[in-house]
Amino acid sequence: MKIGPIDLGERPVLLAPMEDVTDIGFRKLCKRFGAAMVYTEFVSAEALIRDVSSTVRKLTISDDERPVGIQLYGRDVDAMVEAARIVEAAGPDIIDLNFGCPVKKVAGKGAGAGMLQNVPKMLEITTKIVQAVKLPVTVKTRLGWNHEQLIITTLAEQLQDCGIQALTIHGRTRSQMYTGEADWTLIGDVKSNPRIHIPIIGNGDIHSLDEADAAFQRYGVDGVMIGRATFGCPWIFSREQLTFSQKLDILEEQLRINVQRIDEKRGILHTRRHLAATPIFKSIPNFRSTRIAMLRAETMEELMQILENCRRQLA
Repeated sequence: MKIGPIDLGERPVLLAPMEDVTDIGFRKLCKRFGAAMVYTEFVSAEALIRDVSSTVRKLTISDDERPVGIQLYGRDVDAMVEAARIVEAAGPDIIDLNFGCPVKKVAGKGAGAGMLQNVPKMLEITTKIVQAVKLPVTVKTRLGWNHEQLIITTLAEQLQDCGIQALTIHGRTRSQMYTGEADWTLIGDVKSNPRIHIPIIGNGDIHSLDEADAAFQRYGVDGVMIGRATFGCPWIFSREQLTFSQKLDILEEQLRINVQRIDEKRGILHTRRHLAATPIFKSIPNFRSTRIAMLRAETMEELMQILENCRRQLA
C-alpha cells in the first residue's frame, strides 16, 4: 500500500491517532513492534495558530518513528489551512484530517465527526489544504452522523475528488460513539467501488493481528488501523509471543520514557491509562486491590515497586 511516495508494504497495520495516548514514547514502542505507520495525538488548528504550547509540543516527531502522520482537526477553513502549513513545517510524512472524532467537545462544536453534518465545508477544507501543502493529505472519518445518514460511500468519492491520497474509515457512526459493533460492510463497499483508486484503511474493533488478517481477507481493505486495543499493548503489532515478564519490562520502559519526557507526576498520570487497560495482569489472583494501588501511586518508586511485586507473583 502506498500513500503518495510512502510505501507501507503489503497489508500494513497502523496505529490510530488517539488523544492522550499516541505520544511520542508510545509511538516509538508501537513502531518497534511493527506498526507500519503511527500518528500523533489530535492537533487543534485553532490552538496551533494561537501557538498554545501544549499543542505545539504535539508536533514533535523523530526520525526513528517514521513514517509518521500528524492529525489535524478544526472547523474553520482558514484556520485549518494555516495550521496545515505549520504542520507541514514540522516535517511529518503525511497530514491527516480528523473528520471522525465523536466526543462532544470536538464534534459538538462542528469539528471532527461534526463535519459529517456539514459536508460542503468538509470538502472545502480538504480541497484547500491539499492545494496549500506539498505533503500527502489523508482523511479519517466515520460511516455518517447516524444510521439514517450513512453517507460514506458517496463521501469517499467526494473526498477522493478533493485530492486526498488515502482514506481511513471507522466502522461506526458518530451517534454510536464507541458503542456497539463496528460495521465493516460499508468499509468493504467503499473499497470495492470501481471508482475508488486511493487506499482504503479500515478501523474499528480490531484486537489482534489475526483479526486484522481476517479484515484484509474479508473486506479487501488496503490497510488496517488499530486504536483502543493498543492501550497497554504496544506489542500488539508483533507476532512474537512475549512472556509476562517481557511485557512488564515494556510497560516499565514506557513509564520511564513518560517520566523523563514530562515529569514524574504527569508522566505517571500519562501512563495510568495503559496500566489500567493492559490485559497482562488478568492472571494475577485477587488483583483488584493491587490495581487500585497501582492507579493511586504518586511516585515512580512506589509504582515500580508495585509492578515488580506483580512480576514476583507470576515468577
